[in-house]
Amino acid sequence: MRRRKQNWLFWLLSICLCLTFGPFQQTVKAESAPLDIRADAAILVDAQTGRILYEKNIDTVLGIASMTKMMTEYLLLDAIKAKRVKWDQMYTPSDYVYRLSQDRALSNVPLRKDGKYTVRELYEAMAIYSANGATVAIAEIIAGSEKNFVKMMNDKAKELGLKDYKFVNATGLSNKDLKGFHPEGTSTNEENVMSARAMAMLAYRLLKDHPEVLKTASIPHKVFREGTKDEIKMDNWNWMLPGLVYGYEGVDGLKTGYTEFAGNCFTGTAKRNGVRLISVVMNAKDASGKTTKEARFKETEKLFNYGFNQYSLETLYPKGYQLKGKETLPVVKGKEKEVRVATGKNLDLLVKNGEEKQYKPVYVLDKKKMTKEGKLVAPLKKGETVGYMTLEYKGDDSLAFLSPDMQKNIRVPLVTTAEVEKANWFVLSMRAVGGLFVDLWTSVAKTVKGWL
Repeated sequence: MRRRKQNWLFWLLSICLCLTFGPFQQTVKAESAPLDIRADAAILVDAQTGRILYEKNIDTVLGIASMTKMMTEYLLLDAIKAKRVKWDQMYTPSDYVYRLSQDRALSNVPLRKDGKYTVRELYEAMAIYSANGATVAIAEIIAGSEKNFVKMMNDKAKELGLKDYKFVNATGLSNKDLKGFHPEGTSTNEENVMSARAMAMLAYRLLKDHPEVLKTASIPHKVFREGTKDEIKMDNWNWMLPGLVYGYEGVDGLKTGYTEFAGNCFTGTAKRNGVRLISVVMNAKDASGKTTKEARFKETEKLFNYGFNQYSLETLYPKGYQLKGKETLPVVKGKEKEVRVATGKNLDLLVKNGEEKQYKPVYVLDKKKMTKEGKLVAPLKKGETVGYMTLEYKGDDSLAFLSPDMQKNIRVPLVTTAEVEKANWFVLSMRAVGGLFVDLWTSVAKTVKGWL
């Protein structure tokens, strides 16, 4: 009887152990699985700092198709801000724009040859429905011709610090599809190309410089010329917008693209819990290796899940933080001989789970405000910036950014916590005399020591 009881207790304990540890082991295995993105190139970026969270072939130059239109959007919003173009400005299609807009095999809203359209109508058709005729219309409004506009696109890319890019038209279509109207100076076999890094950089700058782009990019449906004979329902090609086929919480942009040359591409952005991410997938593919519209969203979902699940926004060092052993800096010509310094604001960073202690604070002082001996010169105001605090990363990954200058996005000002007034001439004179006697006494002491 006692043996039976022991056997029963053994099996009960075994079942409990299986129930307790089985799921846990499976969870750990799932979390440690590598991120497998099926695309020729892909990147995930923190939109606040430009830090790269995931990368795959990010400097390989590939076709970008209609993601090109993000640059057209940037230049239009630039022109609107500078008041060179107005939203209610009217436009009548050129022969080229008219003929291109009639091709429904391409993404388009047909425009009448004698019609009049506002810039806002054309912009919405481009941003929501990727309308190619409307895009060239915008190029003509801004630059007079697509040829001139293409030059503006390449010049702006250089100004924004992009590398590995080439724009040959405003739409992202293959030049061979432009019905012989491809911009002068380009050939029929040319394509718009960029690297995933450059594409993410363009998205980063678009969101920083023109955040209003999201008001239009996030519209899932809109009717072009509603209430007229020309009305057309425009469904956003970004199927990750909430409420659409692949709706994903927080997605509000940016631009899809497809040509035979580029495959299916997507530059996306999503915001959750105060964190905004930017993603790019180029020539996304399904499990069979075929490029599909669905694949670009499924691969983007993987990137977003990784970013939002594995990273969180943390205040690593609060405003007023003082590095141990460096709480004060020496001061010359002041009533006080030193001043306390601290960080002027919180140092917040998107941190991978469990890596909060992998970041070491480092002070970098402004040499222009220091003497050769490394001292500040009075007078000093309270809250005066005397340098900055940045971070050194000690983890297994890398602290990489879209461009080297974005390192400045993880620094905060180092400021004085009190005012230091300049000492008057008498105090400075006494200090000089005192210093002279100290130097003299030191010299005499050394001489006497030498005799002994």
